[in-house]
Amino acid sequence: MARRSDHSRDEIREMALKAAEAIVEREGAAGLSTRKIANEIGYTAGSLYLIFENLDDLIFRVNARTLAELALELDQATAEKNDTEAVLVELGCIYLRFAASHRGRWDLIFGRGSPTATASPGWYRNHVLALFDRVEKCLARLGPARNPTEVALAARALWGGVHGVCTLALTDKLDIAGLPDAEKLTTSLIRNFLSGWMRQN
Repeated sequence: MARRSDHSRDEIREMALKAAEAIVEREGAAGLSTRKIANEIGYTAGSLYLIFENLDDLIFRVNARTLAELALELDQATAEKNDTEAVLVELGCIYLRFAASHRGRWDLIFGRGSPTATASPGWYRNHVLALFDRVEKCLARLGPARNPTEVALAARALWGGVHGVCTLALTDKLDIAGLPDAEKLTTSLIRNFLSGWMRQN
């Protein structure tokens, strides 16, 4: 077992977050516990509570890293695209692919492992809002006459649909034969939504 002086607080924090990510990817969100994280990094569970408020706090930190990784992939995939509708479709498809590639961490955000009794802290909500901001900017370009409230509502309605397709596809609760078909469904959803959005301008 490592001594407390072996690593700084920042080093232990980083070790714990990486260990949590590895456990979740390996065992699923339901397999995460402070005991497993502590064993993985060679510290006691009590040491983790000197760094994190509780397990929910640690989960929010892991989830924030996942959302930041997703945001980077979204930006990299759309950086060279100028067509706003194509950007939105690509955002949706990347969202699906990311979830499929990181099932454990995805479940930690939206599924069984997500904190239920703790309200999301403000700093974490900012990570979520940053993802919606990408969709809002696209919709604002397509509907310049719309007010910010309408744009924000439309962004959440659209992405709620995309997330629904993603969740149903990943949990085998929708009759979809693999991820490529889920992408086709997502593309259809986005294009039809935008068709209606543009007609209402």
